[in-house]
Amino acid sequence: MADFRVDQAAGLRRLLGGGQQLQVVTFVAGCEGVGRSVAVANIAVALARLGKEVLIIDEHASRDDIASSFGLMARFDLLNVVQREIGLPQVLLQPMHGLRILPAARAVKKLGRLSLPQQQTLLDAMSGLERPVDVILVDASMAHPNGFSPFGLASQEAVVVLSGNSASITEAYSLIKKVSHAFARRHFRILVNKVRSQLDARSIFDNIAQVAAQRGIAQLDYAGAIPLDEALRQSFQLGRPVLMQAPDSPAAAAFRDIAADLLYWQNGDAGAGGVEYFIQQLLHLSQRITPNVLRA
Repeated sequence: MADFRVDQAAGLRRLLGGGQQLQVVTFVAGCEGVGRSVAVANIAVALARLGKEVLIIDEHASRDDIASSFGLMARFDLLNVVQREIGLPQVLLQPMHGLRILPAARAVKKLGRLSLPQQQTLLDAMSGLERPVDVILVDASMAHPNGFSPFGLASQEAVVVLSGNSASITEAYSLIKKVSHAFARRHFRILVNKVRSQLDARSIFDNIAQVAAQRGIAQLDYAGAIPLDEALRQSFQLGRPVLMQAPDSPAAAAFRDIAADLLYWQNGDAGAGGVEYFIQQLLHLSQRITPNVLRA
């Protein structure tokens, strides 16, 4: 019965016109240990269960990647496709129906240095995905030569994941400030992880949003909050998303809420061209953008 209700909800959303265009959302963090990858994995599962075709682009190397969140191991990277060593289907992982993972740790480091034939190979491969994609979630690495993921620059939405401790909040604000100055990005969403209550999460968000607005750094919107939950720790140790391991847990409910809201984030017509348009924008930005040299 639960699955039937989910199918009904997905059908109603389609009838009402939600989520018709490709959505691209990049998840970033100012420091490690805030649960960014776990959030991406669980939101992806929730979206797939809402009937969406989801592609996770993972910028992290093995042992710290999205595949391990599902108990899988990535053998290849998008770079192998760009170098014409193998085809895209051999790189993609599919942990469940409606969800595919694209390991891209090596490829993202070379995006700005691809030759024209390599760029065309990438564009052709991504444009030729066997099934259409509704949502792309990017799990962005913190280690980029230009200070921010090129996938993040090309995305419609950038979600900054932080936790309740002061160091995480400080680093998140520093990242927002740096990207705002260097790349003129003026809008971010904030996802507060590992908090004891929604009240605490709202307080953290209100404080960082107020400072960012007062200093003219950026407009911040609230993406949601994930509670401190023992089920999250246990599911992580077992190599399974909490939505699969403990679907009735508070954390699982919070991820489902965020996923449902994500489908209605305002994105204009930025995704009208689908995956092909996104990859074209990605290549354009990675080849041409040079950030301003500013200290955050």
